[in-house]
Amino acid sequence: GVGGHCIAVDPWFIVASNPDQAKLIRTAREVNDYKARYVLKNVLKIASTMQQPTIACLGISFKKDVDDLRESPALMIVNQLAEKTSGKICVVEPHIKKLPTSLSQHKHVSLTNLDDALVSADIVIVLVAHSTFTKEKLMELVTGKLIDAVGLMGKEYDASFAIA
Repeated sequence: GVGGHCIAVDPWFIVASNPDQAKLIRTAREVNDYKARYVLKNVLKIASTMQQPTIACLGISFKKDVDDLRESPALMIVNQLAEKTSGKICVVEPHIKKLPTSLSQHKHVSLTNLDDALVSADIVIVLVAHSTFTKEKLMELVTGKLIDAVGLMGKEYDASFAIA
């Protein structure tokens, strides 16, 4: 989904001001808003088959290679996982030095480096395609389930866990 302080919010102002003329904008935003819920639903479904799984969440910014978390669909997903699961959540976000309060208030959520997260996770979710998250690194270190929500692994990747 899209994020940031204007792209995720401003279209809703346009829709509210002229609903009859903004049907395409409404539909586009509904589709984008739904993707985060779809990813969350699938992660929770896989997590429910495990006892307190460790979940690695790769990226929480609103787009690749930035530190801006405003209106980030990835952050919303991780916040919901923190609320709905009790296993360890390893957040990998190379562009921040500390977790936002919404995540740091949960004892089972930590900011982790990429290698440690990939090796220890039962479930790895690619939420943002940061340049430091490479297909080669994931193929080398991931031993658990891999959910590619952004298409980082490419079309040849086994689509059984890809939801991009």
